[in-house]
Amino acid sequence: MTERSYETVTYDMPLPAVARITMNRPKERNAQNLQLTYDLNAAFDRAAQDDQVKVIILAGSDPHFSAGHDLTGDGGKTWRDYPVVGTWCGFDCDGAEGRMAREQEIYIGMTERWRNLPKPTIAQVQGKCIAGGLMLAWACDLIVASDDAEFRDPVLEMGVCGVEFFNHPWEVGVRKAKEWLFTSDWLSAAEAKALGMVNQVVPRAELAQAVLAMAEKIARKPSFALKVTKEAVNQCQDHMGRRLGMLQAFSLHQLCHSHNMQKFGIPVDPQGLPPVVRERFMAVRGKV
Repeated sequence: MTERSYETVTYDMPLPAVARITMNRPKERNAQNLQLTYDLNAAFDRAAQDDQVKVIILAGSDPHFSAGHDLTGDGGKTWRDYPVVGTWCGFDCDGAEGRMAREQEIYIGMTERWRNLPKPTIAQVQGKCIAGGLMLAWACDLIVASDDAEFRDPVLEMGVCGVEFFNHPWEVGVRKAKEWLFTSDWLSAAEAKALGMVNQVVPRAELAQAVLAMAEKIARKPSFALKVTKEAVNQCQDHMGRRLGMLQAFSLHQLCHSHNMQKFGIPVDPQGLPPVVRERFMAVRGKV
């Protein structure tokens, strides 16, 4: 495979048949901006297209797996600086059309694409996993968490009905999903495991090794059998309504943005934003 360089991720092969993609924005707590999105997509493609790779690990540099979407912006870059794959329109189309194009591409679209990669994927989660960070972990087939990991979707506090890749009911069940979203509480690693969202919980110091041990065990299996088994399970979940339910939730998510634009002049309720982010949004009111 041709060597590639990335600004916000590292790519290595800790075992002969295992690729590890590590988000590397530690100062930003691995928050997802445009650069990270397209670096992740390129790294996932690299692993998927390498016939020697049988298992893919997604990790985040310490201290936290991911703080979610980066609400502070994209460092002056726009969608034109990246290999956009969507066709809805450019992200700078007027009004709701542009916002929907952006979120179809970099949030629900990319996450769905990574979910359907034809190789087993394992999320290695430590520390905080918030909002968009959930989407990154949920895109993976398996989740191994450290015992200090915590999960949260606070998007309802911002006047929006959960993150774009709305997998909550399939991860924790319908009633817990409602409680979790309504309260915006933290979910511990132990609780997440009990609910079926997390496969294993291990001490933080043992997390990387535990993930490698699982990856190594999976990598001993026949490559084609792994691919079609993943396809079979994903198809079963989609036949149960996951895909259609998620698309409906995404439409409601866009309705929330439009409501907030009409009411507050920005796509989210400013009262639910951290003060620094709130100031940024209000400074560009009507332009985001």
